[in-house]
Amino acid sequence: MNTIAGVGSAWWHGTSRLKGKVLICLVVATSILMVAVAEPSLKQKGSSYNETRKVESPRHVTKGHSGYQHVWPDMRFGLRIVGGTIIAFFGAACGSVGGVGGGGIFVPMLTLVIGFDSKSSTALSKCMITGAAATTVFYNLRLRHPTLELPIIDYDLALLFQPMLILGISIGVTLNVLFADWMIIILLIIFFIATSTRSFFKGVETWKKETKSKQEAARAKLEIHDDEIEAAEEKPLPGGTTSHDQIKPEPNKEKVSIIENIKWKDLGILLIVWLIILALQIGKNYTTTCSAIYWLLNILQIPVAAGVTSYEAVSLYKGRRKITSMGEASNNWPVHELILYCFIGVMAGTVGGMLGLGGGFILGPLFLEMGIPPQVSSATATFAMMFSASMSVVEFYLLKRFPVPYALYFFTVATIAAVVGQHVVRKLISILGRASLIIFILASTIFVSAILVGGAGMASMIEKFERKEYMGFESMCS
Repeated sequence: MNTIAGVGSAWWHGTSRLKGKVLICLVVATSILMVAVAEPSLKQKGSSYNETRKVESPRHVTKGHSGYQHVWPDMRFGLRIVGGTIIAFFGAACGSVGGVGGGGIFVPMLTLVIGFDSKSSTALSKCMITGAAATTVFYNLRLRHPTLELPIIDYDLALLFQPMLILGISIGVTLNVLFADWMIIILLIIFFIATSTRSFFKGVETWKKETKSKQEAARAKLEIHDDEIEAAEEKPLPGGTTSHDQIKPEPNKEKVSIIENIKWKDLGILLIVWLIILALQIGKNYTTTCSAIYWLLNILQIPVAAGVTSYEAVSLYKGRRKITSMGEASNNWPVHELILYCFIGVMAGTVGGMLGLGGGFILGPLFLEMGIPPQVSSATATFAMMFSASMSVVEFYLLKRFPVPYALYFFTVATIAAVVGQHVVRKLISILGRASLIIFILASTIFVSAILVGGAGMASMIEKFERKEYMGFESMCS
């Protein structure tokens, strides 16, 4: 056994080269898989350019305010619905556990399997992310930190990132109009592969630490067992208890009441930010694009989000507040590090706004890099994501961007899947003592999303190229 451990240790020391090789292999494998995903869609659409195509299922085509045609398939029970439900269930279960939402799986499923247009798929994806995130947050409200006497949701961490995440969502929606699809898809694939690779190695590192901790615990348990044998020979103290029994520590509480476990002041601040930015977004949607009022409402979001995040950042810098889930590492916060985290929060929201993702694809891996335990990382990323996704759902509903029956159906599927996923994985962690399972689920979900988003994106790009459509930058004011 020691020989195997020695070989494993020597192998791991060469990870600097290994990571590069793995990343190259993943890029090649992802490219092949994306072609495989895109090929059936292209074959189905290829014949429509020169001849009349048979319609597989009735669809409603509606025009939005901008003239864009939304394609909404009729909701009829069939293979498409069944296949979409299965994919949505597993996507929501894995996404809720990993803290990434699952948008990278939902959008391609809604486009390739169900048959929605890309913009409607993005809107429906937000509904599903909101359902899974809200359910997961409610599930986590009573849970405690795995090692400290704290809630599993780190509210200080949420205050630092959530306002910037919501601001980024607004920016992402605007950039979605400006940038060409192929530009966004290529950048997203590169980012997803890099992030999933880094998360995988983080999971392996955590797995090794857990193995070491389990070995140390086994040795400590053996020593305690020997001490108990010696203590049994001693004379019992008055009351029938031994000295060992008197110093036995009490286990930490795994669950407490919701009222006791919520930091109501921090939650109130987050809700106020959500309501103000939502009101500004709704008002913006009812103004003329690129008018003076339109830009004023956009700009007013910046002081709201930046004000709350700046308050939290300054408090962390001066030591008035602490991200307690990081332990002693939260005592020293350099200015450049706080600025970087705020920028990453905006970028996470921007990516989510452009592609219908939840932002957890960036926040989840980032929290792990910061030293946050996997359970807290997943719970806090989902908590922040719930606000940004729900804000998008309200906007999309007012703009009539998705069919309500489909939204309710997939919202329910995502809600049930989130409960099942959380329950099953928490049980596995309790039995195996391996919180690294969350990291591996996170890495797998991001990698699968890269394949699906890339495949759907390639199919769309090739179709536009064959039709000789314009594939450059667009005007935000058109």
